[in-house]
Amino acid sequence: MKVITTNIPDVKILEPSVFGDERGFFMETWNQKQFEKLVTGHPMPFVQDNHSKSKSGILRGLHYQTENTQGKLVRVVSGEVFDVVVDIRKGSPTFGKWVGEYLSAENKRQLWVPEGFAHGFYVTSDEAEFVYKCTNYYHPQSEVSIAWDDVDIGIKWPLNGRPLLSDKDKNGEKLRSIEAI
Repeated sequence: MKVITTNIPDVKILEPSVFGDERGFFMETWNQKQFEKLVTGHPMPFVQDNHSKSKSGILRGLHYQTENTQGKLVRVVSGEVFDVVVDIRKGSPTFGKWVGEYLSAENKRQLWVPEGFAHGFYVTSDEAEFVYKCTNYYHPQSEVSIAWDDVDIGIKWPLNGRPLLSDKDKNGEKLRSIEAI
């Protein structure tokens, strides 16, 4: 596994070793020891796996929880998304900065989203299946959505028209008004 540091050092891109031939491919998608050694440097238990499917033009996020904060290891198993994380850690030198990365079934990249970051993605293919491991349980009462188009963040989404949003995401809060983690 190759680990790539982004412009926010705690956010990492993971490239698995892929072994393929005319029959197909094999790759290890998860290894606790390697992850802790190469990415976090300390024990990092995951307690929940999630799987979602979305159509082209869907934008989900930017989400985080004020309680039961979650780290997420995300990847795409079908299609492609533009995945975004925003630093919302109280006192962080990169507060309000974002990282965007294309994740796809083809490139097989994974993105490590530590606790203290809002997360979202935009589907750039006809549809995409997105899977992710979480370090804490979903806690809907404390979930917050930050406005995907907040000018104070300035994410450069690769939009093809107006994105399709949930009601929650249509009414996302501005970065200035959220409670930093």
